[in-house]
Amino acid sequence: MIVGILKEIKAEENRVSMTPDGAAALVDRGHRVLVERGAGMGSEFDDALYERAGAVIVDKPDEVYRHSEMVLHVKEPLPAEYGMIRPGQVVFTYFHFAASEDLVKAMMASRAVCIAYETLTDRSGGLPLLTPMSEIAGRMAAQEAAKCLERNQGGRGILMGGVPGVAPARVLILGGGTVGAEAARIACGLGATVHLLDTSLPRLRHLAEVLPGNCIPMMSSPTTIRELAHQADVVIGAVLLPGAKAPKLITRELLAGMKRGAVVVDVAIDQGGCCETSRPTTHAQPVYEVDGILHYCVANMPGAVPLTSTLALTNATLPYALTLADKGWQQAAQDDPGIGAGINMVDGRVTCQAVADAFGLPYSPLTDLLRRGGMS
Repeated sequence: MIVGILKEIKAEENRVSMTPDGAAALVDRGHRVLVERGAGMGSEFDDALYERAGAVIVDKPDEVYRHSEMVLHVKEPLPAEYGMIRPGQVVFTYFHFAASEDLVKAMMASRAVCIAYETLTDRSGGLPLLTPMSEIAGRMAAQEAAKCLERNQGGRGILMGGVPGVAPARVLILGGGTVGAEAARIACGLGATVHLLDTSLPRLRHLAEVLPGNCIPMMSSPTTIRELAHQADVVIGAVLLPGAKAPKLITRELLAGMKRGAVVVDVAIDQGGCCETSRPTTHAQPVYEVDGILHYCVANMPGAVPLTSTLALTNATLPYALTLADKGWQQAAQDDPGIGAGINMVDGRVTCQAVADAFGLPYSPLTDLLRRGGMS
């Protein structure tokens, strides 16, 4: 298979979808790897490293798209790329379709095979390609919140951990998955008082066992969210419904009752955000204010630490990229239902129920398409 590695063009996105070592693994299996010039520079992987790995450097993204059977990205294709994607081409990346109807329509029109990192599952039902970036985003959420609390950043002027004789910040985390647990771990390490909400009692029991004593796992409810949000100096949105839009747990009305200078870090912004007043921001302009509350809603948080992120991402994605290249997407999906769960779109048909539901689109079960050969 010819596999393309594209340069990221999203604002302040310095990750790359595959390290030189990952490219070498594909080449060693007999595949041809095309790398867009400069794709790895933001992660300190220059073109010469990819060439030594056996990859071919090409100058422009349209060359990568034109010649590759499967292209690898980190973030979703942007409008400048839509016309380059062709029917039957495999696009393997983070799509987060539920956050963008325009992206859904464009990929349907392209008739590509869209395989989303964020919905691919492992044998236990986990999300192996989302987990490493969730770990990074969760840890960053706490440290970015601590920075935003400083008065010169527009915050309340509170030190996250306080000092002897002065209370620490109060942090509310919505969602006890990977992002929430990692955010709690760092916030607790900084000395904050942390309330971590989730709707799963078994998960809350686990979190109570593994997190420090200054983290208080609690069952989530609208009343609990309202009471704790009004007391909080920081709210971290970490809810996840795989493939679906995030629920709006922090309404504009609730926001109005929060402390002036408090901080909302909405990590769920990739899926539309869990705060009603959230909108995507960039690393260059990460924060804005609504009703006196700072909102940090960077849609690609791990892009700020690209060397760590690229290495972690390749560790997770490489086995699946090899399988897709070795077998083709249809055989890979038949052999591994988890890969099938990652396939969100085929030949203009939506094969992920959550994406179809998000926009009222017809849902086409992947198993039906596979029985018919996948393409019309």
